[in-house]
This record gives sequence, structure tokens and C-alpha cells, in this order.
Amino acid sequence: MAGDLLTRPTPRRPATLDVRGRVLYLADDTALVRAQLYEGLDLELSDELRARLRDQISTDEITPAYICFFYDETLGEFPYLGLRTTNPESGAEDYPVGRASVRDGGFVCSVAGMRRGKGSSREQSPYAELMAGIQVVVSESIERIYNENCQNLGVLTTTDFGVAERIARGEPLRLEEFTRGKDEITRQIIEYGGLFEFNVARMQGRATVPAPACLPAAPRDGAELSGGATPDGSGAASPPMTLAEKIFARHWVVDPADGKVGVDSVTPGEAGFFRTDIRFSHEYVTPMAAIFFEQKMGPEGRVRDPDSVLFFRDHLTFLHKAMSQERIEEGLLEVANQLELKQREFAEKQGIRLYGEQMGHRMGSVAICHSKILEDYAEPGMLIIGSDSHTPHAGAIGALAFGVGTTAIFNSWITRDVCVQIPPSFKVVISGEPAEGVTAKDYMLEILRHPYIRDGHAIGQIIEYAGPAVEALPVDERATMTNMAAEVGAFTGLVAADEESVEYLVAERGMDRARAEALARDMHSDPGADYVRVIEIDASVIQPMAARPNDPGNGVPLGELEPERIRIDIAYAGSCTAGKKEDMDMYARVFREMHDRWGLGVHPDVECFIQCGSTDVREYCRERGYLDLFERMGATFIEPGCGACINAGPGITTRPDEVSISSQNRNFPGRSGPGQLYLASPYSVAASAVAGYVTAWKPGTRPRPAEVRRRLAG
Repeated sequence: MAGDLLTRPTPRRPATLDVRGRVLYLADDTALVRAQLYEGLDLELSDELRARLRDQISTDEITPAYICFFYDETLGEFPYLGLRTTNPESGAEDYPVGRASVRDGGFVCSVAGMRRGKGSSREQSPYAELMAGIQVVVSESIERIYNENCQNLGVLTTTDFGVAERIARGEPLRLEEFTRGKDEITRQIIEYGGLFEFNVARMQGRATVPAPACLPAAPRDGAELSGGATPDGSGAASPPMTLAEKIFARHWVVDPADGKVGVDSVTPGEAGFFRTDIRFSHEYVTPMAAIFFEQKMGPEGRVRDPDSVLFFRDHLTFLHKAMSQERIEEGLLEVANQLELKQREFAEKQGIRLYGEQMGHRMGSVAICHSKILEDYAEPGMLIIGSDSHTPHAGAIGALAFGVGTTAIFNSWITRDVCVQIPPSFKVVISGEPAEGVTAKDYMLEILRHPYIRDGHAIGQIIEYAGPAVEALPVDERATMTNMAAEVGAFTGLVAADEESVEYLVAERGMDRARAEALARDMHSDPGADYVRVIEIDASVIQPMAARPNDPGNGVPLGELEPERIRIDIAYAGSCTAGKKEDMDMYARVFREMHDRWGLGVHPDVECFIQCGSTDVREYCRERGYLDLFERMGATFIEPGCGACINAGPGITTRPDEVSISSQNRNFPGRSGPGQLYLASPYSVAASAVAGYVTAWKPGTRPRPAEVRRRLAG
């Protein structure tokens, strides 16, 4: 720790704020947005304007993937470049925001509708807004990670539209307008102007951290804490807790100076700091975090406990195969390559393990971060943070894993803990016997269209998946569900540890059974634990699903789409969500039936790509003959990496009229190219690749492939 931290000045913000400048309303109207940006039009808030504000603006729209190659003040030239609006005259989709238009327009406040900042955890989004001059974000509802990233950077957020009106009138603002109703720690983060500034004040004893509501349960030395460690067992008269609450209780930092960690119980709404077992990040985030770290800690600053930190090179390994020639000529590929270099140099300097690119003639990553964390590291009861919204992937094993932003990651390098206000939990109970061919992905597409999720009520809550249909799933399929807690907008998702978890640890890692059983013991919610909502779903009535383009919540039964015969150009089978061993089994099962029974291969009009999540999965495919099968079918197998899911590899669309179907987790505008992207299960993606149109797999039924058409050039 840098020696001057204990004497560094840490002033609070003044009680009255003078925020002067223009207000930008992100309306679903191309003409209105353009008029504000380029004609100097200042709008007045009205009920009509509020009804026209864009809902569901993802971080992919605030800063498209290629913008995140930058990680400094240059980002200020790019906010909202991916914002999709509707042309009021033609009804066509437009992208009206140009480079530097927000910064040059003198805007200090940005206003939108529901669920602002959904999707990726990229802190580049609020940092781009901040560097463009945006000091205040106003929206009807704001997604959890994006909101935290704003607060950690010092961007003020509110759901009070009156704030935007007062800024437009040039009136001063009260700081308490942004801290009202916040927990004690969040209030101080806002008052000090960011998470790092608060943490410095915390180390100096100037900031207050509330004590847990219960008495400590014989706090123990934090150095002995491990994911499977349990409190000393006293637990007298502890109230019933959910699984997530149990894990939070075991990781509460009671006294950082003495290394004392763990309390008997916690309740939702309590805020504190929690000891992490694993901290990881990838090349999209590590460089920005490293820059922040070095700026705040000095060039000789050291990461605390580097053995519990992991870095991954997984997002941009195949970028050169996807980037347009125009952007290459603009120098963006060279900029992107600097991300890999900065991460590698920082890893070497700090002694941190880096899962990088494969050496030798193979291209690709060693593993996608989420795949490797679940395969080799996550244990029941662990608390894991990662610089990615799909960090809940590891919740499949009974771990508490959640995504955080750049500022939270670099602060954890200093303290090894993470600040959290414990969220409430809701439970999704799935019962009944699913039909053949119905998968965890179909469960998720059904869940995502539920009004409780679709309307944003689940934002920031913990989703616990339970019920006989969930218990029957293998760990890989459970990971599909916990992974997509990100699309729910949840804080995280998890499944109780059980015998299936034990079998996974024994079979996949060679763990001693007694140790695996000890780790899983008590890693379930108590009878009588409190949930804010319980949603019950009957698996027997769920059909194979697909999500129409632009949002994972646009789910419909595939039976409703099949009469439309929606032709596809690309089938992409992969990503962290669908590049696991179980997913490969599904692709192979469909392809083997198509090839061996019907003599069919991938449709001539379709490019089919299959991408695995790790080299372990690749070797699994090789051992079972899947690689040869995929080749015979006409599919292209790709080495591990995030690839098309992050618009950075084979499988992306290159034209607006192209249509793709994918087993990845999200399909926000521009996520995987400019085309139309449907989401579906591994079974449905493989079946669609053969049929040439969006369809479900119907075991034992010969598909009717679409008529071959001449592929358009270019």
C-alpha cells in the first residue's frame, strides 16, 4: 500500500452542487436527438417527451465494443455512438449520435427511460459519459452494475426527473438529493466523490463503516478463509437465511486491521465490506484498472494477495478476423492490441497468473474467464468477483459470484474486499418434467419474458433457481441459468450445492469426495428464508424458445416463429453460456442424427461456427469425435474465446440485412454486428443451421431444409 494513503487529503463534496450545462434527452426519435446534438435545441420535459424516452439502453449502445479498446479520456469522444433510435418519418432504425457530439454539445445531464445501462458491466460506459462532460444521469430505473460504476467514478445518478428540470433552469442541486435513501456506505461513496476516495477515508478512519446488525461469530483470521470454510459452528439462534446471505455472513470483514472475518447472520439492506476468495478480470478491463491503480498507488504499488487474482485474455483473441478494413485503417486494431500488452505487462510486474493465448500454431485463448473459473476454481460457499456481468456463471456450483466494474476491481487489488449492500433474493422454482429437447436456455428465455423481470422489478436482486427441474440439471446447464442472471438484471444468480455439485467436483477436478461433500454441506437456503418474490414455472409446458432480435426478453415459443420460415445466414454455437461440455454434447447429438440418419449437413446458405469455452472443452470434443463430426457437417470449429458474442470474432453479421441465430446470452442492438440476431438453445441453433431457417430440433423428425439460394456477395 502506498505510504501516503494515510495522509492523503480526502475532501467531501459540498452540500450544494452547481451543475451548469445542457440536458440531453435520449429519446426514441432520431429527429429530436439530432436537433439536440447538432442544432442546439434544448427540450423541456413533458409527459409526452418522457413517454418517448428510450427504455432498455444497454451499455453496448452507450459504448459499442470497439469503443472499449480505449481506456483513457479519449472515451469522452464516444458516448452513445451505438444508441438506436427510430426515424419518425420512415420508421427505420437510426444511429444519430456522432463522434464528439455529446462532448462538444456542452451536456452535463443525460436522461433516459427504464432499465438504463443493462447488459455488460463495462465501466467504459459511464467513464465515457463522464469524460464527455456528463455529471448527472437521470433514468426511470437504472441497472445495478452500471449504477454502481457511475457512483464509483463520481457520476451522480437519480430516478428523480425533477433534477433534470432544475439543471435546465440553472438551479443549484442539493447533494442529499442523490444520497437520500442510500445505505451508509453508498452515501459516503457519493459524498467523497467515488469509491477510491471513500476507501482512502476509510483507511484513515475518517469514513464510517456500519457494524453488522448481529454480533460477530467468533471472528477468525482472514488468512485462513477459503471458499469452503465454514464459521466455527456456533451459529446460535441465527435467523433463517438464503444461500447468498449465508455466504455474505461468512465473508463479512468485521475488522480489516485484525483480519477478522465472519458474522452469524446478515439481512438484506445491510451494507459492508466482504472478503473475496477470487478476483478476476479480462483484457477489456484489466488495462483500465491497472492505469487507475498506478495513478492512485504509484508505479511501485503492489496488488494485495496476487495469488487470489486471475487475468484472462479471452475477449479479443479473434478480433483481427472480425474487424472491418476501415477500422483497421483507422488504427483500432493496433489500439486493441495494446490492451493485451498492458494486461500482460501488469500481470508480470505483479506476479498474477494470466490465462493468455495458446502458444504454438493454434490460435485462440486458453479459456474464457467464466469457463475456467467454474472448471478449476469456484467452490461452494466462495465469494467471487469478476470484471464481467456474466461472473454469476460460477453460481452453478453454489458460489456467490457477481460482476463489478473497473473501479471496484482495482480497489479490491488494494484491500482484497468488495463493498456490497446485501440485496434481497427472489426464487424461481421450476417443477415438472420437461419435454425432450427443452434445455436450461429455454427455461431462461421463458423466465426473461416474465413481467417481474421484463418490467425491471428484479434489477439488483439475487435470483435463486430451485425446484426439481433445476435439481435435475447437470452443473453445466445450471451455469447457463446463473450466467444469464446478467440478462435478468439481477445482482447474481445461484443454485444450491447438492450431490450433483459434489459429483462435478470429484469428476471434473479429481477432488477428494470427503472434501467435496464438506464444501457442499449447508450450502443451501434454510427453510423459512425470506424471499421478496417466488415465481413458479411448470417445465412441462415450456416449449423450445427463441428471443427475437434486440433483447433477450423478447422470447417466444419457436413454434410461433417456424411458420414464418425466417431464413438465416449464420448459426453461431458458442460463448461462455453455450461453449461448455454439455453444450457440445447437444450440438453433436443434433448433428449426428442429421448426418447419420438423414444424410444432411449444414445448409449451403448458412455459415455455422462452433466455439468452445476452453481448451479442456476442446479436448473433450476431440476425445468424443465431435471435431470430426462438426467438420463432416460443414461447421467451422473455433478455438476458445468470446468471439462473436462480443462482436470480435467469426460468426458476426456484417450487414443489417443478415440474420443469425446464436446460443449466446444477449442480442442487444449491435452486440454481434449490425444484423438481426435471434437467441436459442444449442439444440435449436444446430437444427437451424441444417434447416436454413429458425427452427427447433424435433428428435426423430426429418427437417425440411429451405430451398438453396445464391448467397449475396460481400
